[in-house]
Amino acid sequence: MTLTPTRTIMDDAHEAGRGVGAFNVLHLETAEALVAAAEAAGLPVILQLSENCIRYHGAFDPIARATLAVADASSASVAVHLDHAEDPELALRAIDGGFGSVMYDGAKLDFADNVAMTRRIVYRARTAGVLVEAELGEIGGKDGAHAPGVRTDPDEAARFVAQTGVGALAVAVGSSHAMTERVAAIDIDLVARLARAVPVPLVLHGSSGVPDESIVRGIRAGLTKINVSTRLNARFTAAVREYLTTDPTAVDSRKYVAAGRDAVRREAARLLTLFASTATKTG
Repeated sequence: MTLTPTRTIMDDAHEAGRGVGAFNVLHLETAEALVAAAEAAGLPVILQLSENCIRYHGAFDPIARATLAVADASSASVAVHLDHAEDPELALRAIDGGFGSVMYDGAKLDFADNVAMTRRIVYRARTAGVLVEAELGEIGGKDGAHAPGVRTDPDEAARFVAQTGVGALAVAVGSSHAMTERVAAIDIDLVARLARAVPVPLVLHGSSGVPDESIVRGIRAGLTKINVSTRLNARFTAAVREYLTTDPTAVDSRKYVAAGRDAVRREAARLLTLFASTATKTG
C-alpha cells in the first residue's frame, strides 16, 4: 500500500470521534515495529520523526527515506509526520521530501511571530497537499507549551487557527513530555471547550504520562491525534535489558534489538486499539 496522507487519517478519526496513534520513530527497528502493530490491529498509524531524532542520525535523508520506505511497503494505512520542528527550514524540507504532515513548533515565539511563521509553512504545505500541525503559547522551559501548569486558551486557539489555516492544533491540557510515570491529569473540561472552539483535530503531546482511562476520556471530549514516544521507548529498553540479563554473553545485536522491536509492536498495537475503541459516531 502506498503512503496514506495524514489528513485522510486525521479527518476520518476526527469525524468518527475516535483517536489515532502517532508514534515516534527513533531508528529503523521502531519504524518496523509500528507498521507491524498497525497491520496486526488493522488500524492506521502515524509515524513521527522529530527534529531531535533527525539530529541524532546526523542528517535528514537517511532516516527520513528509511521511514518513508517502511511506511510505503506496509499493508496498513501509514502516514509519516515531522514532529516538533522548531527550524522552519526543516519543516519545508519535510514537505518537499514526501511527508504527509509537519508540525511547526513556534510555541516559544510570541503570538504574532508564531502566526506569521506558521502561515508561511501552511502556504508552502497547501500546494503539496501536506497538513500542518502547530501549537501556540510563549512558554519557557524544556517542555514549552506542555510544561506543567500551562493551559491553552480556547479563544486564543480559535484566533490562531483562523489566522494560520493549520490543519491540526497541539493543545496544552495537562500532559508533559518525557514522563515515565503515568500520573498526569488532563483537563477534560478544557479539552471539550477547545474542541468546540476550533474546527480542526486536536493533538495531545506527552501522552506517555497519561493513564489509559484519562486518554480515553480525552478522546471522547475531543482529542484526535495521540502522540506517544517515551512509553514505547521504555518498553523497547526493558525488553533489551531483560534479554541481556537472561543471556549476558549475547553479542549479536540483532537478537536483543529484535526483542525490543517486538515489545514496541505489542504495546503500539494495544494503544492503537484502545484509541480507536473510543469512536462515538458510526456510518
